[in-house]
Amino acid sequence: MSGNSFGNLFKITTWGESHGPAIGVVIDGCPAGLKLTEKDIQKELDRRRPGQSTLTTPRKESDKVEILSGIFEGMTTGTPISLMVKNKNQKGRDYTELKEKFRPSHADYTYEMKYGIRDYLGGGRASARETIGRVAAGAIAKKILKEVKITATIKQIHKATTQKEMIQAILEAKKSGDSVGGIIECVIKNVPVGLGSPVFEKLDARLAQAMLSIPAVKGFEIGSGFGAIELMGSEHNDPIQKKKGKVVTLSNNAGGIVGGISNGMDIVFRIAFKPTATIFKKQSTITKTGKNTTLEMKGRHDPCVLPRAIPIVEAMAALTLADELLIQKAVK
Repeated sequence: MSGNSFGNLFKITTWGESHGPAIGVVIDGCPAGLKLTEKDIQKELDRRRPGQSTLTTPRKESDKVEILSGIFEGMTTGTPISLMVKNKNQKGRDYTELKEKFRPSHADYTYEMKYGIRDYLGGGRASARETIGRVAAGAIAKKILKEVKITATIKQIHKATTQKEMIQAILEAKKSGDSVGGIIECVIKNVPVGLGSPVFEKLDARLAQAMLSIPAVKGFEIGSGFGAIELMGSEHNDPIQKKKGKVVTLSNNAGGIVGGISNGMDIVFRIAFKPTATIFKKQSTITKTGKNTTLEMKGRHDPCVLPRAIPIVEAMAALTLADELLIQKAVK
């Protein structure tokens, strides 16, 4: 299986399965001399950890990170950094039925067809638990970015746009054995001008790839996004001015990226997450031998992925920008 790595100069490779002994990541290309401790990484992992509220899966995992290599006396050495988190709260019995049946809208069927074998315990590599490695690596990427500030927030859950209504939408879905999706917006401030490269390595294209690689993401838009179709060119263009010695735009319909290159304005994009595929309602499916059947799931699952997806979105943005920053330094 290929496709487990992301990045060019700052490159990560995640490994492990949802119900395997451990899960983790190897980071290659991290500059030497960065102060780094397990505590720096743990604070990010704690943000995505399951079982923290009634809005998420009740699976209890401490997700304690261990640094296996690449750090000496609290500093990065420039060699590959290997991080590991042990799985401690697996319940494989919840998935025994999936040995012969495919979950609708999960990767079960496509994995089976592509590889001829699949880990049916929690989905294996297709599980969102794989994102532990991304978040851990993202904590290191944020140290490279220094003054760049990445903030992701939930803008909508199902049809709700206020916090109280969003929480209620998740709780109602959970109570009925269903699930809901939503939108996360990410704003990145203090981005230097010049990150990104035409033609196929545009910064917005790389961010789109990063976000669409996150489990359950079905849409990406930057700046004005699909709303641009309702504007005239005279309305959509961002006027340029120089203020206090700095070049700025008076609007930001471009979302901070023009021609695939950052222009110094805030990078603003939004990601659409589908409803969690695992629900506790009876659904139509087929068996491995192609017979029609039904499936009613058991186990512990998020009724909505968005509360725990925030640090994942920030991590993937950080990984993309850290890689681009190192590329920019290399070409100058």
